[in-house]
Formats: sequence, C-alpha cells, structure tokens
Amino acid sequence: MSVLRPLDKLPCLNTATILLVGTEDALLQQLADSMLREDCASELKVHLARSLPLPSNVNRPRIDLIVFVVNLHSKYSLQNVQESLCHVDASFFLGKVCFLASGAGRESHCSIHRNTVVKLAHTYRSPLLFCDLEVEGFRVSMAQRLLHMLQVCAGHVPGVSALNLLSLLRHSEGPSLEDL
Repeated sequence: MSVLRPLDKLPCLNTATILLVGTEDALLQQLADSMLREDCASELKVHLARSLPLPSNVNRPRIDLIVFVVNLHSKYSLQNVQESLCHVDASFFLGKVCFLASGAGRESHCSIHRNTVVKLAHTYRSPLLFCDLEVEGFRVSMAQRLLHMLQVCAGHVPGVSALNLLSLLRHSEGPSLEDL
C-alpha cells in the first residue's frame, strides 16, 4: 500500500504543487484551469486524481497541499474520499490537507448531509470549504483562495506556516464538533 508523505521529496525553489482528489473529473479540471489562469508568484503545478493511492512514480513532485473534493450530490464521491484518506500519511494533516464540499448551493439535490462532511473534516482536523464549483464566479473565487493556501503550505509566505494557516482557518469555521 502506497502512502503519500509530505517529506518524501525536497521542496523545489519557487514551485508550489497542489493535488485535487475527487470523482468529478470535469469540475476538477475546471477548478484546475481557474487556478492556472490566476496570477501566481510561484510556478504552479496542479495534479488531478480520482482517488488515492497515486501510481508509484519516482518523478512525482512534492505535494504541498491536498484538496479532497466531495460532491454533496454523490454518495460515491464521499466514499471515494474516505477510502483515499487511508493512503495519506498523518503528518499531511498538519495543515497540508483541506476538504472542499461542492454542490452546497442546491441543498434540495444533496444526497450527503453537510454535517457528514463537517464531521469528516473535524475527524481529520482539517479545514472544510464549501463552494458550488459548477458556478464560474464561485469556482474562480475558490481557485484564488486555494492558491493563497497553497502559497502558505509551500512555504512561500514569510512568517506564516501551514500550521498557522490551519489555526486561522479553524477559528473561522462553523460549529464545533461538540455542537453537532
């Protein structure tokens, strides 16, 4: 079983790599395209995967941030993310993983309750972002937000670490686990 570890590779100078994991190929590609269109101080690398583990490839770049995308309209999407989480080293959860729940805008069509994804994010002590990736304006805004997070996770923002970012994002989250 192949497990992704954040320190398997040394960081590359001025390079930031994000891995988007999810079952919605078209939406992930649109999000990746939106990210690549943004102005980025670093050389941006965006990789897409339907699930983990990734194929073993010695030339794979260091991954600075993993985004698990859950489509709230698909129970398979949630199951896929849950199974993929087993292939991520625990040290990634120190600020280098986040969850993105897509489709929250059309709650009547959701087959996954929001609290299910909130509990998943709390279990892994990782931030959770909500966005409707099908709406271009929201997708562009999310791309910008993920780029800012990626810059921090890649170590390109002086004085701010991924753990600092994790702490800031936690304070801006909704209800605590005890409230659920």
